[in-house]
Amino acid sequence: MAENTTRVAVDIGGTFTDLVAVEDGALSLEKASTTPSNFADGVVDALAKSELAPGTLDQFVHGTTVVINAITEREGEDTALLTTEGFRDVLDITRANRPDMYNYQYQKPEPFVPRRHRREIPERVDQTGAVLDPLDEEAVRAAARELREEGLDTIAVSYLHSYQNPEHERRTRELIADVHPDAYVTLSHELTKEYREYERTNTAVLNSYVRPIADEYLDTLEGRLTDQSFVGNTYAMKSNAGTASFAQARRRPVEMVESGPVGGVYGAARVGERIDEPDVVSFDMGGTTAKTSLVQDGEVTIDTDYWLESSANEEGYPLKIPVVDIVEIGAGGGSIAWVDKGGSINVGPKSAGAAPGPACYGRGGTEPTVTDADLLTGRLNPDYFLGGEMRLDTEAARSALEPLADEFGTSVREAAHGVLQVVNSNMANALKQVSIRRGHDPRDFVMVASGGAGPLHAATLGRELGVKETVVPRAPGQFSAWGMLLTDLRKDFARTHVTDFDGTAAPDVAAIFAEMEREAYDAYAGEDVADEDIVLERSVDLRYAGQEHTVNTPGPHGDVDGAAVAATIERFHERHERAYNFRMDDPVEVVNLRLTASAPMPEPDLDVVERDGDVAAAVKETREVDFGAEGVHDTRVYERGALPTTEPIEGPAVVEEPACTTLVHPGQTVDVDVLGNLHIS
Repeated sequence: MAENTTRVAVDIGGTFTDLVAVEDGALSLEKASTTPSNFADGVVDALAKSELAPGTLDQFVHGTTVVINAITEREGEDTALLTTEGFRDVLDITRANRPDMYNYQYQKPEPFVPRRHRREIPERVDQTGAVLDPLDEEAVRAAARELREEGLDTIAVSYLHSYQNPEHERRTRELIADVHPDAYVTLSHELTKEYREYERTNTAVLNSYVRPIADEYLDTLEGRLTDQSFVGNTYAMKSNAGTASFAQARRRPVEMVESGPVGGVYGAARVGERIDEPDVVSFDMGGTTAKTSLVQDGEVTIDTDYWLESSANEEGYPLKIPVVDIVEIGAGGGSIAWVDKGGSINVGPKSAGAAPGPACYGRGGTEPTVTDADLLTGRLNPDYFLGGEMRLDTEAARSALEPLADEFGTSVREAAHGVLQVVNSNMANALKQVSIRRGHDPRDFVMVASGGAGPLHAATLGRELGVKETVVPRAPGQFSAWGMLLTDLRKDFARTHVTDFDGTAAPDVAAIFAEMEREAYDAYAGEDVADEDIVLERSVDLRYAGQEHTVNTPGPHGDVDGAAVAATIERFHERHERAYNFRMDDPVEVVNLRLTASAPMPEPDLDVVERDGDVAAAVKETREVDFGAEGVHDTRVYERGALPTTEPIEGPAVVEEPACTTLVHPGQTVDVDVLGNLHIS
């Protein structure tokens, strides 16, 4: 691919739609309000504000919340399921390890396909792929006719052990096409070739559930871009920290379930790489949610056993696809503060969103939000929000917080601090969930903070967590979109192959990896990617004999022989000990073989920032900022783009830029590195 390729990335958030573009070496940053009624409108608005000429853009990378919204709001299409005879109720049975063991009122999650829409098909393949019972083709035709008559156009097909032999699923799609040609059909083996029938089935169901909506949205967006004279390539951000063409995203939309947040995590990993800090805690606070993830040794953590809507009390829904390991909570700038029956302040998960937004936006919002609290404590400049494009209404924020203050008999400012303390506590718990509670010492990590609201709260959270330092990258308000420009085209492949992992397994392992590599090259054939540009990485899921769960382990690379297997086993012992604090002499089993194929995309260059001069020249004003327990301080406010790279700043301080504000507490220091990152310590 040409090095001078012009790329633009757009990330749709709950409140704002962010744009980052690099054209002829120049960086363009824009924000537009998200348009929930038609998300494509917000994308076009952001492009229009950027004044970029769409006809000159070569690539468009997009992160969207359309898929996750359709699932969480239950707005997908009515879906049917065809499954092996005897397995109609796998979605009801789920797993026996319910999270809330002593809750006698506990109820399992409601399946996305009701039982009346599930059809059993006589057929059977065993775990080796051998056909025990042939596919009953007339039963498939009859089921397809029934579903057509019932008006069900979205069908998932998940047969037992189809990951080993998918012929029955493929033939089923052909038979459905004869009888019900307008149906959307998802085959489970095309999404994952791993075992565990419940997880595979639910993944296929959710892909079918969101596919018509994602298809319509991507068609609409592509049409709007075409209307703007855009003729370049379009890519969607996937949950595995890679991108895929719109064509692939239409077929496998469930892979976009965490499309937006992963850009920020990947971007944080790359920032850590550039400042020689491979261990990073990513923290992204937007208008609706706060997201955090852990990066170790420069590697983004990816989990293939992902559960949607799971919590301490709820089981959730499994997805058997690679997803960046993210903890996400309803804590953003637009999160609404409320009082529960016990008389305590809560913040979120309900958000004021983009319409009407926080009260201070002046768009009709009346409920108190985190942004209102930040404004009333002097942390936000009402005249410089979005670089002055939007003026914040201080009196509207005050009116929104007055009922909360009256409830507790305090001043409005004290109520604002109560809101900030609660939301900071919620976010600190999320940060501890990905670090301390998983055995990691935060003092070994730096925090990379982003999102429109992240840098306002990052210094507080970094100090509480005890990280080495808090880093605010360039363009933090559009950082997820920035991270998308750094990602590669990526595809993941997996095969379940349960066997003893020793020298005798080497030939079979080598053959399976060779098959997956051929599949990877074929998958890129239609995407203008040369074979020599494809990077392949192998890994295996290993466990001690008799165990249930596995540890993903890199390798073996090159020729797979006894020596390569032995080296991989030693790496497994090390990883197992790191994760569980012990190793064993027991035999080792392989469960899954994995292959990641990536095609590097041109990356935008970051200009080196070298600004000499006096810090005083960057001071915009001095204003009163209330730091709560640390008191009220006359605080200098700096313009970030004017800060010199040669002199640190002592807190308290406020650093402003058009799309973001960074707060520095008394006793903290902030300085600017040559890449333009702020370092708070």
